[in-house]
Amino acid sequence: MVFRGPRRVGRPGLLGVVARTAVITGTAQATSNAMNRRAANKDAEQQARADQAAQQAYAEQQAAQAPPPAPTSAGGDDLVSRIQELARLKDAGVLTDEEFAAAKAKLLGS
Repeated sequence: MVFRGPRRVGRPGLLGVVARTAVITGTAQATSNAMNRRAANKDAEQQARADQAAQQAYAEQQAAQAPPPAPTSAGGDDLVSRIQELARLKDAGVLTDEEFAAAKAKLLGS
C-alpha cells in the first residue's frame, strides 16, 4: 500500500466550488423567475378586475341614461304622438339615432 499523504477533508476542490456556485446561481434564478411570474399574474388579475368593474359601471351608466320604453298602444293618434315625442327627444340630443330607431321599432311592434 502506498501512502499518499493526509486526506484533505472540509475544503472542496476547484470543481466542487464551481459546482456549488452553479447550483446556488440556478436556484436563485429559478426563485427570481417564480416571483416575477407570480407578480405578473397578480397584476393581470387586478387589471382584469378593474376592467370588469369599469365595464359594469359603464353599462349601469348607459342603462340609467336610456329613456324608459314607451308602452305599445293600439290607438293611431297616440302612436303618432309618441313617435313625435321620440323625434323631439332625438332633436334635443337626448336620444341618439340608434336609440330613436330602436324605440320607434318597439312602438311599431317590429
